[in-house]
Amino acid sequence: MRPILNRRVLQTPPKSTMRLDPARHCPRCRFAPAFLALALSAAPVLAAPPRPAAPPLQGVVTEVVDGSTLAFAMAGQAPLRLRLRDIEVPEACQPGADDARRALAERAQGKPALVQLSGRRDAQGRTLAAVRVDEADLSRRMVEDGFAWSTRSKWDRGPLVKQERMAEALHRGLHGHGGQLSPTEFRRRHGACPAAPRK
Repeated sequence: MRPILNRRVLQTPPKSTMRLDPARHCPRCRFAPAFLALALSAAPVLAAPPRPAAPPLQGVVTEVVDGSTLAFAMAGQAPLRLRLRDIEVPEACQPGADDARRALAERAQGKPALVQLSGRRDAQGRTLAAVRVDEADLSRRMVEDGFAWSTRSKWDRGPLVKQERMAEALHRGLHGHGGQLSPTEFRRRHGACPAAPRK
């Protein structure tokens, strides 16, 4: 005879109440949909490509004021007063100021130029800009030729410090004069020059 097997009735255990009401047992879970919606709404912004740089302005350098300041005019428009970005030139009362102005005039006066505005202004209200003449960046060229210094701060040695050191080692421009001080060092020792009347 076959043995009689005890048939047990399998009972389905009661479903966990956590599955039925997660917010009751997990207070943080009630905010999950809101966080998810916020993340999804921000995704298109995070994935958006950076804005392309504005095209350079085309015009002519109409005036050179000093070693880093010039007037730039587009056809039919009033001139813009620009300051070359990333450089410092001798102060108006510092030896070498006239040499720096003449150097910039030789390289830019009356020539066609491409200007990329930075959107920032200095303390004198001049717009900082990158200016290209004869396919050369004027800031870089002035430093390479020894008539300007790379701007620097406490935490930044400056974008053109390599060109500055090369010009100094080769005694180019103002570096050929013994004892020439950088504009920063000149101001530290002697203070700022008296304000000149604005043209």
